[in-house]
Amino acid sequence: MLETFTNKSILITGNTGFKGSWLTAWLLHHGAKVIGLSKDIPSQPSHFEAANLGDRITHIWGNIEDLATCQQLIQQYQPDFIFHLAAQPLVRHSYREPHGTFTTNVVGTLNILESLRLSTHPCTAILITSDKCYDNVEQVWGYRETDRLGGKDPYSGSKGAAELVIRSYAASYFSSKDSLVKVAVGRAGNVIGGGDWASDRIVPDTIRAWSGDRPVLIRNPHATRPWQHVLEPLSGYLTLAAKLAKNPLLNGETFNFGPSAEQNYTVANLLNSMQQHWTNAAWTDCSNPESLYEAGLLKLCCDKALHYLGWKPILTFKETVALTTQWYQAYYSDSRDVWRVTQEQIACYETYAQDRQAVWTISCASPATH
Repeated sequence: MLETFTNKSILITGNTGFKGSWLTAWLLHHGAKVIGLSKDIPSQPSHFEAANLGDRITHIWGNIEDLATCQQLIQQYQPDFIFHLAAQPLVRHSYREPHGTFTTNVVGTLNILESLRLSTHPCTAILITSDKCYDNVEQVWGYRETDRLGGKDPYSGSKGAAELVIRSYAASYFSSKDSLVKVAVGRAGNVIGGGDWASDRIVPDTIRAWSGDRPVLIRNPHATRPWQHVLEPLSGYLTLAAKLAKNPLLNGETFNFGPSAEQNYTVANLLNSMQQHWTNAAWTDCSNPESLYEAGLLKLCCDKALHYLGWKPILTFKETVALTTQWYQAYYSDSRDVWRVTQEQIACYETYAQDRQAVWTISCASPATH
């Protein structure tokens, strides 16, 4: 199925970010022609810079909040596919900068949709939101795509609002069977993997401390998260894009992409597992009951993705942690080659997927089995 993207023109917004850089590297791995739109490098260090991705693609510096920039870019390059990942992705930052968070996450999404409405070329667009778009009531079962949207913090609220904008445009402008534009939504939860250096995220904070031989301070070690490697939801987005391009019945649909139910582990479980791959690693519980609200339990039901797309996650928790920690070990080694390490991990993940018969490893020319 990945051959769908070979020699195709693909626009990735937020391509300098964590998910965006891995998606860029994966699509390049399969011969895609990638155009990237980002306003800045969101972290230092940066996976995008360390892997020299800017030299391997057509990169445009621009702000997703500017409609004219989005319109001009889509008109000029007429991408076959769009993956909209540009966002302000951090919960704690959203408390400090709520206006900027809502503007980036809602107006940025609106600008992509409006540019597609005004475009006259065929395009398949996957719009990425978050599991935090759901109104989280701390339920023990996974959220389904039909559950209520909401969010107590500004980040979650912005993602719920973006979903309403997408739903409106999909129904108002792209629902016709003759529509040149097809759109769908991907929702994923906590994603980990090498190359993430964002602030206020557990793995980057841990690696920064451990690489300096310091213990990491953990504010909520008992929080439970559905940890998944970055390539897992990306495989879902790519599967959705490939199938949406051929199946108009998927137009306007939303899909959860998350790990299996048994992949829910606490922050403490994650750190203890990471310690097995890092010498002299330590962490300290510094819980504060008066800290800003963050969800304690949030997981997704991915039955819809399995039923309609044939997609399911393939990595175990142990494999996820090993790939993540080993990438950082390679980065901090004296002989690092970030592009090579990234491509090797993509190849490793594809091997796991082929061995486990993941649907996206099957050629589109092969008889359908799902």
